[in-house]
Amino acid sequence: MSSDFLITIDSSWTLFLDRDGVINVEKENDYIRNVAEFQFLEGVELAVAKLSQVFGRIVVVTNQKGIGKGLMTETDLSSIHQKMTSEIVKAGGRIDQVYFCPDKDPESSCRKPNIGMAIQAKKDFCEIDFNRSLMVGNTLSDMQFGRSCGMRTVFVLSAKPVPELPHPAIDEMYPSLAAFANRF
Repeated sequence: MSSDFLITIDSSWTLFLDRDGVINVEKENDYIRNVAEFQFLEGVELAVAKLSQVFGRIVVVTNQKGIGKGLMTETDLSSIHQKMTSEIVKAGGRIDQVYFCPDKDPESSCRKPNIGMAIQAKKDFCEIDFNRSLMVGNTLSDMQFGRSCGMRTVFVLSAKPVPELPHPAIDEMYPSLAAFANRF
C-alpha cells in the first residue's frame, strides 16, 4: 500500500504504539520485569517528541502477560511506565495513556491482536477515530490489532522474524520508531 496516507496525518489522528521492541529494548524470551531493566531504544524519546507535534493523541497498547504469570506486579509495571512517560516528557513529548493487558489467555478480549485496549482508549478519548489512527508495532499481532480496528499500520523491524512481504496487514515498514518519526 502506498504511504501517501502519511501526508494526510494531522492533529485529528491518534498514534497507537506497542511498547516492547518499539519504545524499549525487548528481552529475548523474557519480560521487562522492573524499572531497572527498562531501556529505551535509540532515539525513541526524541522520536515521540516529534510525533507529539503531529498526532493529537498518543497511546501505548502493550500485552504484559508477565503479570498473569506472576513474574511481576502491576506496581512494577506502573513504575516502568512512570519512568517511560517522564523521560519522554523531559524530551518534549507525551504519552496520553498507557493500556496494558496482564492476561495469559490468548482469547482475552484485551490481549492483542484482540481489540479490547483500543475499545478502552476510545471510551477514554471519545474523539479517537480508528480510521484516523495508526498502529506502530513489531509483530504481526500488532498489525492485526490495527487492521481489526480499521487503522493504518507501521511495522518496526526491531526484532521478531520479518513476515513475508508484501503482507496485507502492513502499510509501511521502518527499521525503528525514530526512522518512522523522521518521515514527518
